[in-house]
Amino acid sequence: MTKKSKDLANILRVLAIDSIEKAKSGHPGMPMGMADIAEVLWRQHLKHNPKNPKWANRDRFVLSNGHGSMLIYALLHLTGYELDIEELKNFRQLGSKTPGHPEFGITPGIETTTGPLGQGISNGVGMAIAERLLSEKFNTSEHQIVDHMTYVFTGDGCLMEGISHEACSLAGTLGLGKLVLIYDDNGISIDGNVEGWFTENIPDRFKSYGWQVVPDVDGHNKEEVDKAIQSAKDQIDKPTIICCKTIIGKGSPNKEGSASSHGSALGEEEIQNTREKLGWDHEAFDIPKEIYFEWDASSKGQELEEKWQASFKEYELKNPDLAKEFIRRNSNEIPKGIEDAIYEYIKEAQNEEPNLATRTSSQRVINVLGPLIPELLGGSADLTGSNNTNWDGTHEIEAKDFSGNYINYGVREFAMTGIMNGLILHGGVRPYSGTFLTFLDYARNAVRMAALMQIPTILVYSHDSIGVGEDGPTHQPVEHLTSLRTTPNLETWRPCDASETAISWLSAISNLTKPTALILSRQSLPTFKRDHSQIHSIEKGAYTLYEPEKEPELVLIATGSEVKLAMEVAEELRGKKYVRVVSMPCSERFDEQSDQYKSEVLGTDIKRVAIEASHEDWWRKYVGLDGIVIGMNSFGESAPGNDLFEHFGFTKEKIIKALRL
Repeated sequence: MTKKSKDLANILRVLAIDSIEKAKSGHPGMPMGMADIAEVLWRQHLKHNPKNPKWANRDRFVLSNGHGSMLIYALLHLTGYELDIEELKNFRQLGSKTPGHPEFGITPGIETTTGPLGQGISNGVGMAIAERLLSEKFNTSEHQIVDHMTYVFTGDGCLMEGISHEACSLAGTLGLGKLVLIYDDNGISIDGNVEGWFTENIPDRFKSYGWQVVPDVDGHNKEEVDKAIQSAKDQIDKPTIICCKTIIGKGSPNKEGSASSHGSALGEEEIQNTREKLGWDHEAFDIPKEIYFEWDASSKGQELEEKWQASFKEYELKNPDLAKEFIRRNSNEIPKGIEDAIYEYIKEAQNEEPNLATRTSSQRVINVLGPLIPELLGGSADLTGSNNTNWDGTHEIEAKDFSGNYINYGVREFAMTGIMNGLILHGGVRPYSGTFLTFLDYARNAVRMAALMQIPTILVYSHDSIGVGEDGPTHQPVEHLTSLRTTPNLETWRPCDASETAISWLSAISNLTKPTALILSRQSLPTFKRDHSQIHSIEKGAYTLYEPEKEPELVLIATGSEVKLAMEVAEELRGKKYVRVVSMPCSERFDEQSDQYKSEVLGTDIKRVAIEASHEDWWRKYVGLDGIVIGMNSFGESAPGNDLFEHFGFTKEKIIKALRL
């Protein structure tokens, strides 16, 4: 290997160690160990345009082992993205475009936020699914307008995480041939040599998933890496894992191959020693012009995109409707007519059967939305019949048939949610998922990542309370609503009937900057009559569902199945106490309203009572210390749902007694 060739990889190493040293924190080991692999992939294989990071047909690159973020920052800087050298000098500093772990929306060219190990793999699976779906929909025999790869860098830590098993198993089942996982097999994690806790045979594991396995690649031999990547690109029927043996911290004389290079700066003396070993005689952040010239991908990327654009123009002439739909989907434009259809459904729902579970109402709403939103992609973690996430037009996706609109995720709640994040990030699809609310726990960190990235995944959670009944406390969510509601940039809707369910879905579809959780009941709930003003106030998150004849003396706030109870209490107290009933399906949306509107709904200087079969402490923000919360402060029990509502105090009689009137 010539010095010039070595320097093209070594620049990645020195930029990493210099930036980390300046920040006095970071992870130099992985960037130094994967530099040779990254140089081959980015300079010889990756199809991208640094001047347009959003080009629809670019290859996707995901750094699942996101602690090695300086590797991708160096790659982006060198290839010509809008990330100048000053940003590398400001690594991990407040307001920089180079945060400690890669963050979507902060740095041009970052496809997804990574750091929580394993999730980048699931995101990559989602991106590969999206590519396959869109290619099935839009490609013709003459024009392959959707045709790109998804590459994912991963390490031992990612492959230890359970989500990697879930996601990679499904990827193999679906035959995602354009997904390539490049495994940094350096045998080291934070606690040292992984032989003490990670001894599985990775090639055999991935063979069992149905992947192509390229084993025993020398990650520091560019010819071997190049050949392995090419073999992955040639295999179109199954995903590929390339197992690369590497040395963590390669180039550091005293720290390479050890955990000491994993997660802290090398130190000035060791950096100088590393420069000498690498034969790098330039000062920190001093990059020779010839290195920039060899790395710059702007001209090549522009040429690739222009060639694609020319092909797309031909495609547009021959397939105008498909081209128009492709452009609409990739611009996140919502189809026309959705709002009218939802309000028409609400009009019909007012006259529906008097008792309907909101999971059933949700399914009916999906039947309204499905024909209007062709990019809608459903799915469930082996609970389709319980979540009611399918609809009349459901067509399940299979390895040999990607013309469908529904994914059977199997019992993989975490992977399902991470895959949805990847689907959204790829573009062109609007996914929603389904599971029981209590299993939010399995998927919690992927939900958090969606909120952090400000992406509009739709999370359907049914079986929302102790009303689940006989399945018992393992299946009865108590603290989960609080967990969702206290997550920044996420909207949680818990509708009480068909009308509120329809508005919840309308909000979820219309919202393009945050995920939405739809919390649905298993048990049937009454349908409430509303006037025009009330129907159009649902979208404000809370509104007056029932107003007494005179100025209210008491305000009852409830959500979901407990709105029925609040209405029963108000009716029982008629003539004795003037009670207003407020339905609050979405507290986050209500909090965005004007102070005047919030006062009109909740009143001022009026005693407030919150009724909800979830953890009670959260409701203090609305009722205050002097108010009353009728909620849960324990786990549930195993018994019929109605018996549990009686046992835990959710009956008209027990609520009235608790009001201490």
